[in-house]
Amino acid sequence: MSCANCSATIEDALDDLGGVASANANYATDEGSVEYDPEEVSLAEIYSAIESAGYGAVSETVSVAITDMSCANCAEANAEALESTPGVISADVNYATDEAQVRYNPADASLGDLYDAIESAGYSPVRGGSGSSGEGGDGEGGDGAGTGDAGQDARDAAREEEIRKQLRLTLFGAVLSVPLLAFMADHLLFAGEIFPDRVFGVRIGWVQFLLATPVQIVLGRPFYRNSYKALVTNGRANMDVLIALGSTTAYVYSVAALSGVIAGSLYFDTAAFILVFITLGNYLEARSKGQAGEALRKLLEMEADQATLVDEDGTEREVPLDEVEVGDRMKVRPGEKIPTDGVVVDGQSAVDESMVTGESVPVEKEAGDEVVGSTVNENGVLVVEATKVGADTALKQIVRTVKEAQSRQPDIQNLADRISAYFVPAVIVNALLWGLVWFFFPEALAGFVDALPLWEQVAGGPAPAGGAITVSEFAIVVFASSVLIACPCALGLATPAATMVGTTIGAKHGVLFKGGDVLERAKDVDTVVFDKTGTLTEGEMELTDVVAFDRDGDPVPDGGAAQRREGDDDRPTPDADPDADRDAEDEVLRLAATAERGSEHPLARAIVDGAESRGIDVGSPDNFENVPGHGVRATVASDGPDGDSEVLVGNRKLLRDNGIDPSPAAEEMERLESEGKTAMLVARVPAGTNEGRLVGIVADADTVKPSAADAVAALRDRGIDVMMITGDNERTARAVAERVGIDPENVRAEVLPEDKSAAVEAIQADGRQAMMVGDGVNDAPALAVAHVGTAIGSGTDVAIEAADVTLMRDDPLDVAKAIRISDATLQKIKQNLVWALGYNTLMIPLASLGLLQPALAAGAMALSSVSVLTNSLLFRRYEPDRDYRLLGRLR
Repeated sequence: MSCANCSATIEDALDDLGGVASANANYATDEGSVEYDPEEVSLAEIYSAIESAGYGAVSETVSVAITDMSCANCAEANAEALESTPGVISADVNYATDEAQVRYNPADASLGDLYDAIESAGYSPVRGGSGSSGEGGDGEGGDGAGTGDAGQDARDAAREEEIRKQLRLTLFGAVLSVPLLAFMADHLLFAGEIFPDRVFGVRIGWVQFLLATPVQIVLGRPFYRNSYKALVTNGRANMDVLIALGSTTAYVYSVAALSGVIAGSLYFDTAAFILVFITLGNYLEARSKGQAGEALRKLLEMEADQATLVDEDGTEREVPLDEVEVGDRMKVRPGEKIPTDGVVVDGQSAVDESMVTGESVPVEKEAGDEVVGSTVNENGVLVVEATKVGADTALKQIVRTVKEAQSRQPDIQNLADRISAYFVPAVIVNALLWGLVWFFFPEALAGFVDALPLWEQVAGGPAPAGGAITVSEFAIVVFASSVLIACPCALGLATPAATMVGTTIGAKHGVLFKGGDVLERAKDVDTVVFDKTGTLTEGEMELTDVVAFDRDGDPVPDGGAAQRREGDDDRPTPDADPDADRDAEDEVLRLAATAERGSEHPLARAIVDGAESRGIDVGSPDNFENVPGHGVRATVASDGPDGDSEVLVGNRKLLRDNGIDPSPAAEEMERLESEGKTAMLVARVPAGTNEGRLVGIVADADTVKPSAADAVAALRDRGIDVMMITGDNERTARAVAERVGIDPENVRAEVLPEDKSAAVEAIQADGRQAMMVGDGVNDAPALAVAHVGTAIGSGTDVAIEAADVTLMRDDPLDVAKAIRISDATLQKIKQNLVWALGYNTLMIPLASLGLLQPALAAGAMALSSVSVLTNSLLFRRYEPDRDYRLLGRLR
């Protein structure tokens, strides 16, 4: 806020929200208070209203690892618990990564409150520090520096412990279940001829009881505990409820039959196998989750441990990385990792930046060049001044961006979430229904199933239909199988697992998506709009031409001097040009360079650098004025009797607006612009007069990036229209467009900086889904309004902040890679969803018809989750240099 009007604007924006009773914004303290009804308006909506008004409310974002989640319903329960915590703005919980991304107001909530909320939902947060990032109006907040590594270590330790625990439980259950498997094989294959009815005088049924009971207690305890928390604490059923129901049904029925309470067979083996298979599935799932996040962990492991600091007196000393501060100078020897982000102040070397950009060719670095922390110095000694440390480094920001992207799921996940919310209750109702139907109508239903071209029912069906077990026993078998075969895990993992791998693939190839929703949107892009300068071109302008004009409006021949009137001797006359003794081109360049010295525009810098390289003394202008979209005007000193002059440097409109005719330069301007150069007119208005005249032209040129034409061709091969927006004139823009392969009708030239966003909106008004690609501050509004905004990584922080996708390399070819990764990830998500939905659609009816043993149903249930994760892990091999093929090499 910069004044009292700002606080009034915020108050008005908040008062417009329904449910806000009062709002007060204090400009003096930069604080505000809001009284609101949480039933009508959320804290997230309040923050959004402040941000929509053009201001920022301070918040922090933290990542919290969570254990004990078994399905997507668990993630939803944690999200609800977190969002109900006072001060929490939003919470996204990802079952695939076992992490929550929580944005909260640090004035009202703390990390401890978040831990308490997770524990109140019945789950376990991983304590030990989590990296956080602050947000706010000034861009500052808690950075969590120093805690991120500890938090990651705690997460890794928790995941490894979970893998070990599941393995121990699986081995424990397997050891006790092997004899049960032998008993089952003897019963089914050998009619009980191998094992006697009694072992050491004890009935074989009691031996099975003694083997199955420890399995039920040890392996079943986590499922019973989680079921209780799900039903009692959170009021929702999850996958643990299904497992507990299935295994308990088999176990309790067997105990009742063994004790003589009811007549029937024993299913101790089934009860044990259910828990062993599910626990084995949990073990494989935990391992797969760890493998899916392995790429990010390896990225973090690339960070240097120490740095060699160079003091002002030249003394060198080794210090831990966390002791390096901004401004410290570090010596980096060949083969060493650059400790942190910085700028080279001395030395020259090639640096391997493949871990950030995916580019295998080392990049030459010298004094003044920026370097990225954790990249490898190849062959020379460099002295680097640290510019970013801790959580602000590029490496940490990449990891944070990818993690945040994984927490923001694609819209397609909403379908899975809606199904999951009703899935478990529907499965239980279905199992009860079919159990009752089989109990009351066994013969009719058995006849119907026998008529189907399928295999035989379990145990031949119920006794009235010629089977080997009673009607009640068969109904229980159907109930247990129907409960166990359903797998909400596969459905819950389908989208986040593929999104996690897709965002990691992007990070490995220098493409950062800000969210899974962005990853989903990018595939729908049908039009890519490039900003010219710095995106398709190098953005490093160079002075190429200087053309001087005499008083008659004719170009002065190369090397000519300022024209003198015929018959004049060496003495200057009152009407003579005040700088007649100067070389005409040098004088034009001196005027233009001096006027442009007050500008930071790349075109201006090229003119000034070109003048200085020619040995021209470039002074400082007076009364400098930037005319947006047209050029500059400034007062430039002169040695002549006319004194100082007002100099104009810019386009035709700038001269016309100041009463100067640009038409004498038309032919030269056309020639230069047709060569793809940016030509600027130079005019001079002597002091005390209103009669200015055209004195010359200066022209800059920008080199087209080597890969620009290939990038355009790759996009057009995908059927994507490619357009270009630039502030340059039509002729120059078309010349560049022709060189890179963009159709002339797709060029928008002479677009003022403030009009770029309107141009993008006009393109999208025709129903197009546009991706805007830019790099400058003036591109930020256009990036924000585009369907997908993409910032070149070498661009400004403002552009990167406004963009949905950041390309770490300065290569337009990566635009096609981003779209390919998006398309491939969505194909993988659809594969997973088809498998998950197809599995449940097929297997639940088979179980309901009495065609599946409960133990086999449990095994199939465990396999379905693992198969979805395995399918997603196969996706890690994809290289985005080509389009994804659905069945190519099992991808």
